[in-house]
Amino acid sequence: MKDIKVKDIINLTKGILITGNENLICENFSKDTRTIQNGDIYIGIKGEKFDGSQFWKQALDNGAEGVIVENVEITPEEKEKYSKKTIIFVENTLEALYKIAKYKRSLYNIPVIAITGSVGKTSTKDVVANVVKMKYKTLKTEGNNNNNIGLPLTILKLKDHEAMVIEMGMNHFGEISLLTNIAKPTLSIITNIGTSHIGILGSRENILKAKLEILEGMDLPKVIINNDNDLLHKWYEENKNKIEIHTYGIENNSDIMAKQIELSEDGSKFVADNKLENINITVPVGGNHFVYNALCAVTVGKVLEIENKDIQKGIEEFELTKKRMDIRQLENGAILINDSYNASYESMKASIEYLATHTGERKIAVLGDMFELGEYSIELHRKVGEEVAKNNIDILLCAGENSKYIIEGAKKINKDINAELFREKEEITKKLSSEIRKGDVILVKASNGMKFFEICQKL
Repeated sequence: MKDIKVKDIINLTKGILITGNENLICENFSKDTRTIQNGDIYIGIKGEKFDGSQFWKQALDNGAEGVIVENVEITPEEKEKYSKKTIIFVENTLEALYKIAKYKRSLYNIPVIAITGSVGKTSTKDVVANVVKMKYKTLKTEGNNNNNIGLPLTILKLKDHEAMVIEMGMNHFGEISLLTNIAKPTLSIITNIGTSHIGILGSRENILKAKLEILEGMDLPKVIINNDNDLLHKWYEENKNKIEIHTYGIENNSDIMAKQIELSEDGSKFVADNKLENINITVPVGGNHFVYNALCAVTVGKVLEIENKDIQKGIEEFELTKKRMDIRQLENGAILINDSYNASYESMKASIEYLATHTGERKIAVLGDMFELGEYSIELHRKVGEEVAKNNIDILLCAGENSKYIIEGAKKINKDINAELFREKEEITKKLSSEIRKGDVILVKASNGMKFFEICQKL
């Protein structure tokens, strides 16, 4: 383990030590007083709604060994009371977090695999990390802690790890630039360029530009891309002689390609062909998009020189982060597909196509609004509806301000489709609770802010 001491934090942040021992080793960091563990160092992050620095006493009382805070006043009595604890004043706690994490990363000469893309980041991270851990002790992003707070806190969990797999999310230009310059990846992955956040960034071309910021933090750019994505393929053709790019795909000629694909509702099998050999791959999650995720993991495995048997094992045994294609059987025998964490047109399309391949008697799509689409919102919601109709989904239930356009799109293709719009998601829950039966397969999907996971919880 590479140690960070209080004196390192002081030097990095130009902080002031109010109380405590500058040689104290800071092993674990936390930003939440509710989950603080004995010995943690608490960082008081200032958010939009509250200032974490104001909770420094709760952090110390709950077991923190020290706190890093900004803009607080400490009375002589408080200083005396907490004299055996460590209190560090900094100008800006968020900037301090960045600097400490960047320093921690600099102590490790290990493979760092960074993943970004419009959709599929978290599920790709899950399967890639499971392959990487077959060779290295691996730290990975938990859940979707992929922002300017979650990523540095993930890096600060490095101990005796031999590799790290991290996810990078963004809404605006400059966000991935910040993250990659903290994480300093040795290998980057771009899963696809879709329409997520297009309302903010204005075009898919701008989304590509924002995702490519991931290369800025790399000393020697080495990137893996989905070569079947139109914009990534175009970028590859323009840059393949300039930087090291590894490709995977099903349609376009790529370094590693999936062939002889066999899809089923609970998984898939395919042959990964890298022109030198064929590797038989079994994926434990259904859907063509998981073939792409697995192909990406194979590519990572080959780049990191992981043995084929370990690549196969890592993919076959990986588990998804919850709320992403979480499939379970209800008490009445119906199948519930909880894919409620987030939604874009591309992920909606993939989930609808997966639902269509299921062997259930009735296929029911419960869909809600997709956020951050701006002027493209009506068009993309209608396109989702068209996918529902094209894939012959039996029942379409929607709630949300823009979900009426999903139904419009579905009826454009099939005017007789069984589709219903509800004012509130609770009305959908009531209808499903009373009408679903054994043999039904229900897909629940919307942007996270719609809280459609509550439908799944009540079912």
